[in-house]
Amino acid sequence: MYAVFFKRLVDIALSLMALIVLSPVLLVLTVVGAIAMKGNPFFLQPRPGKKGKDGKEKIFKLIKFRTMSNAKDKDGNLLPDDQRLGKYGAWLRSTSLDELPELLNIFVGHLSICGPRPFLVRDCVFMTEEQRRRHTVRPGLTGLAQVNGRNNITWEQKIEYDLEYIDSGITFLGDLKIIFGTVGKVLKRSDTVREGTVSDIDFGDWLMQEGKVDKDTYDAKQEEARELLRL
Repeated sequence: MYAVFFKRLVDIALSLMALIVLSPVLLVLTVVGAIAMKGNPFFLQPRPGKKGKDGKEKIFKLIKFRTMSNAKDKDGNLLPDDQRLGKYGAWLRSTSLDELPELLNIFVGHLSICGPRPFLVRDCVFMTEEQRRRHTVRPGLTGLAQVNGRNNITWEQKIEYDLEYIDSGITFLGDLKIIFGTVGKVLKRSDTVREGTVSDIDFGDWLMQEGKVDKDTYDAKQEEARELLRL
């Protein structure tokens, strides 16, 4: 009953209240971000959302505060992540304040407050059909995986937690526990990135690294992801 009828109403009400209450913070971070990033303070990225009636994930634009500059080398290529992530961007990530604009995604219906965290399009094409079952519900700002290790657990563990969230039954009490657990993680600034890294490795790259896919399969999947983004 909650998952079908009330969850979306809760998302709308809470995201609207949060946008109103946090509007001064959002305004300040927008101005400071524009100065720190020397331009657009927002970062929009295509992400796979809930599957439609055709069985395919609907692609939407996730909005966050930009944490990395667009600095490029002499050939016009973006510099490595660790060179583009400044002190301001690292602070945004550690406090999770870069996620605040996603309240807009929740309000318009791309996201839910709780649900499987939306990965990249190039991540989802490497998933099995069973793993892509995580996309049968609306993705979330936070989820079971985020309160159980966030970026310090394996890709398989993340997906297993996402499927557990669906299979165990989506309830108001369960979502409430995830919200409070997320608040605790944010206050502790824990598991924001994988230890020893600046940005987490993509799913396909991780599979290659672990020898679970070969180069031909990897290249074919990357082309599949590019095709999805062109649609």
